[in-house]
Amino acid sequence: MERNSEFFNCKEAIAGPVPRSFRQTLISLAAGMFLLLACLGGSDRQPAWGQEKSNGGAVMSQITINPVGRVERRGEKIFVVVKPDYAESLDGLEGFSHLWVIYWFHGNDTPEKRRTLKVHPRGNPANPLTGVFATRSPARPNLIGMDACRLIKRDGNRLEVEGLAAWDETPVIDLKPYLPQIDSPANTTIPKWARSIPPR
Repeated sequence: MERNSEFFNCKEAIAGPVPRSFRQTLISLAAGMFLLLACLGGSDRQPAWGQEKSNGGAVMSQITINPVGRVERRGEKIFVVVKPDYAESLDGLEGFSHLWVIYWFHGNDTPEKRRTLKVHPRGNPANPLTGVFATRSPARPNLIGMDACRLIKRDGNRLEVEGLAAWDETPVIDLKPYLPQIDSPANTTIPKWARSIPPR
């Protein structure tokens, strides 16, 4: 009965004159729901990073990534071969001239490489020692690489691309269309060492 008493007290607190506009109605409803949840004991909160959950597992301590395909190099030609189970996921990609190929630097998958936090960009000692998150270094805690590639053609589950730097048999973990209005922001700046990187 004590809980019911609190509930009805909350109803009285929420009640009031009818708002004069739709916007006021939404604000009143939101405020009312917040007050009602507070009176009824609140709602579950999102656990903090690393906080133990009730089942004993840490929040986001590990994730699993499964390759969706691989890189195949045949002479001068480069292909992204998607697993047959994911072939339908390519539908509509032909409408884009370019795409992002996101892959795993499997040739660098060693504990030593994954402990790397700073490098000389481009492997050039003349470049300042820089944190790996400010570089495209293949040595990094999570060995994720990405290239913006030109899509030449699609043949079933095979994409012929241009501009992909990944090695033969490199695992591909995702593909995304290149959207210039999002992926090419205006008024960008880069450090001095990055200005010498040649375009592909």
